[in-house]
Amino acid sequence: MEKILVAAEKRNESGKGSARSLRRAGILPAIVYSAGNSTPIQINTKEMTKLLFSGAAEHALITVALDGSDHPVIIKDFQLDPVSDELLHIDFKEVSLKEKLTATVALSIVKEPIGVKMGGVLQKVLREIEVECLPTNIPDMIEIDAEHIEIGGNLHVSDLSLPEGIKILTDPSGVILSVKAPKVEAEPTEEEAAEEAVEPELVSGKGKEEGEESKEEEGK
Repeated sequence: MEKILVAAEKRNESGKGSARSLRRAGILPAIVYSAGNSTPIQINTKEMTKLLFSGAAEHALITVALDGSDHPVIIKDFQLDPVSDELLHIDFKEVSLKEKLTATVALSIVKEPIGVKMGGVLQKVLREIEVECLPTNIPDMIEIDAEHIEIGGNLHVSDLSLPEGIKILTDPSGVILSVKAPKVEAEPTEEEAAEEAVEPELVSGKGKEEGEESKEEEGK
């Protein structure tokens, strides 16, 4: 598990005005919650945005370096601007390295199913699962070798094999992915083929009423 270190400083001021001033300076207001207490901090916006949107930090263990000591935390919540998607605020929760916690871990397919190579259609159902483990054992990602899945086959949560000390909490019967048979258009029946072969009679102009043609000839 890769260690993620974030440098932080305490915030002495609070409020919307102070937060806006920090953001303009490229600094992100944040809070660390620990055992019923909260500590306002500030961190580098660009650094935290990169970590968050890369997917490396949202469910991982993060070490916040504050006042000469390291604080193991996980992301509790974060706020984005609804228009620009700019990161506005982030909440951290300090955790004990000796106590298990629940975490969400992303799934990544590293080998394509053989059924897809044979023309099947891959359907991804689950993209992440919940696990229980010590903070230091949270996987960055769970890689899946799905090469053996043929057309009509499924890969279930129960098929995953994780290192010792990591317990899967997601329903074991849940389908992670499946390979469906390609859709084949049915060939037309003999009757449908015959109907398509018959071209409708084309009629041009308005038809003349009965007797009209003979009267015109008499008048010539």
